[in-house]
Amino acid sequence: MEELIKKRTKQIGLEVIQLIDELPNKPSAFAIAKQIVRSSTSVGANYRAACRAKSTPDFINKLKIVEEETDETHYWLEILEESGLINTARVEPLKKEVNEILSIVVASIKTMRAKNQKS
Repeated sequence: MEELIKKRTKQIGLEVIQLIDELPNKPSAFAIAKQIVRSSTSVGANYRAACRAKSTPDFINKLKIVEEETDETHYWLEILEESGLINTARVEPLKKEVNEILSIVVASIKTMRAKNQKS
């Protein structure tokens, strides 16, 4: 499961990179592009860091960063869509994948917290 999530979180960053190349050449698109590339590539990078955590609390803390970056990526996708910089059909599958990853990460955090409290 860990390797699958690594692959999926990395893919989010790669897909966002392709997406921003489709944006119009406008100052607003450029500003949002910088933000979403940073947050989306951070999802995979921070998940990899979480997989190398030294302890359960460290793992949970790193997963919280993944949660934040994933949520931020979803926010920027919404901004791109709602501003009309990109059409809904193009961004919807990516929003769905980001939401799925967010759900997995949140569930993992809850599970790890419960296990950590028992020990």
